[in-house]
Amino acid sequence: MAVELVYWDSDAFLGWLQAEPGKTELCAGTLKRAHQGEVLIQTSALTIAEVLWMRGAPMIPQEKADIVRKFFRRSYIRVRNVTRAVSESAQDLVWTHSIKPKDAIHVATALDAAVFALETFDDDLLKKSGVIGSPTLLIRKPIAPAQGGLFDV
Repeated sequence: MAVELVYWDSDAFLGWLQAEPGKTELCAGTLKRAHQGEVLIQTSALTIAEVLWMRGAPMIPQEKADIVRKFFRRSYIRVRNVTRAVSESAQDLVWTHSIKPKDAIHVATALDAAVFALETFDDDLLKKSGVIGSPTLLIRKPIAPAQGGLFDV
């Protein structure tokens, strides 16, 4: 079975780390699949800092630093560097698709990683699904875990 490459932007990680209603349940699906070896989550090194304090959300306090750092070291999370090529690709995305610069770094990193999908809760990015990249990038919300059947253990 092939491992599916999925990209998470800061919004997806923050939804999980801050246990945001409506987001936690969806993130749990991808994380469960990742824990089972079905998914490998890619993200930008930018995420490690950005996830601490997103606009309009409470800051993750320093007391949780160890928890946050350990989370990003999980075996199914790969942190990708922001290279010059990724940054220049992000510039092009800002100019051609009117994507905000930090979001453009995430999209450019996802394209560079050749992921199956970029998972986010950002409405502006969700609207760009299927119009960026070649082949085009699927941008979606995380997928909820599959419901267990009557005889599942």
